[in-house]
Amino acid sequence: MSASSPAGSGPGSPRPPGPFTPLDFQLVLLRRMADHNPDLVEDARHALGTSIADMREANRRWQAMLHARKGRAAVSRYRSVLGAPEATIPRKIGDLQCEALLWPVPLWPDLRFEVLLGPNAAVWNEWLIRAPGAPGPELRTLADLTPWSCTVDEAARAFAPARPMEGTAPTRWRLAFTAPEAGPGGEPGERRRCVAEFTWGLLQRLSFPEG
Repeated sequence: MSASSPAGSGPGSPRPPGPFTPLDFQLVLLRRMADHNPDLVEDARHALGTSIADMREANRRWQAMLHARKGRAAVSRYRSVLGAPEATIPRKIGDLQCEALLWPVPLWPDLRFEVLLGPNAAVWNEWLIRAPGAPGPELRTLADLTPWSCTVDEAARAFAPARPMEGTAPTRWRLAFTAPEAGPGGEPGERRRCVAEFTWGLLQRLSFPEG
């Protein structure tokens, strides 16, 4: 990725209009994450060589595609923007045979964007997961749950049993679980209830309910 701004992209104006690209899609992911982690998003945006205006314009165009009356079906939209999937993996959920389509995301080389298709080819889920074969993070205590450190599945496995909760907005998920705080030497200490909030499947922040 180039750290320099694309031609015609200044700090206050978006890039010249053109096809919606994988770069634009990464900006859509970042736009939702900016609500919780603006500093991380700003660093990522600079790494992509894009402006705030680029991010806003990419999100505007994406929303227009989502709400277009004669827009593409969800999976066709992803194929048109991201190209052919890097991998297509069969998945079994209960008694149902499903299919997961995976695309690379240059911002997060160890992650993949997954679109899960049901038996009728309807999109059931769209989020970031760990790339097959990539080592996941070691999650032992609350101190390990830093922004962007893990995916929904990784947190749920590390701190089972985790209870899924309704997200606060589209593309957001929440998990409630109990996890140990880090002791003086980093070892697990006293356990504490928390709620982990995710955007596009990637951890954004923790909150701690009272009581």
